[in-house]
Amino acid sequence: MAVLYVVATPIGNLKDVTHRAVETLSSVDIIACEDTRTSSVLLQHYQIDKPLFSFHQHNEHHKVDHILNILNGGQNLAIISDAGMPGISDPGFLAIRAAHQNGHTVSVIPGPDAITTAVVASGLPCDRFTFEGFLPPKKGRQTRVKAIAESDITSVVYESPHKLIRFLEMLNDFCEDDRWVCVARELTKKFEEINRGLLQHVLEEYKQRPSIKGEIVVIVAGKEYSE
Repeated sequence: MAVLYVVATPIGNLKDVTHRAVETLSSVDIIACEDTRTSSVLLQHYQIDKPLFSFHQHNEHHKVDHILNILNGGQNLAIISDAGMPGISDPGFLAIRAAHQNGHTVSVIPGPDAITTAVVASGLPCDRFTFEGFLPPKKGRQTRVKAIAESDITSVVYESPHKLIRFLEMLNDFCEDDRWVCVARELTKKFEEINRGLLQHVLEEYKQRPSIKGEIVVIVAGKEYSE
């Protein structure tokens, strides 16, 4: 049977790729990429020249059969996302499950991920935490935010720049005045920012900015945490 490699890629800084990731991507027959244009930057940087095809949230269901055909044909294949670990708020789960169900080997090549990087950088409790991923844009969003506000442990949320203030405002509606948060933005990149403080203060700071850009992770301390 063939091997499906699930390969973590840098979340920003290209130097964060592991030696094993480079070796694996150099050795497989084909690479499935979330966005072939984005992945080509990384692959060209490390002089990796392999056939690529797109594998993203809009075609994941349709491409699983294609991945199985490749594996059934005896070719090894790697899945990579634009950044971080495939399957974590990115395509990957369906293909990994199908590979297991069809008797193929699944090998994960670990590496950078925004979740643990942001939690550790926040200085908030990380012995236990809940990963919420991206919250629903509309239906169910308020329920999830309320659950985060009522949680006793740290919560981690992925958020887009244009929804950050909206999220912090909704969270503030459900939280007490002394709730601690951290907004980690552009991790490992040139303009990396770790903005940590009381929710009300962090919210007001972002509301005063003319624009907010970049990849964002929000860490929310549990309701019993204080400094």
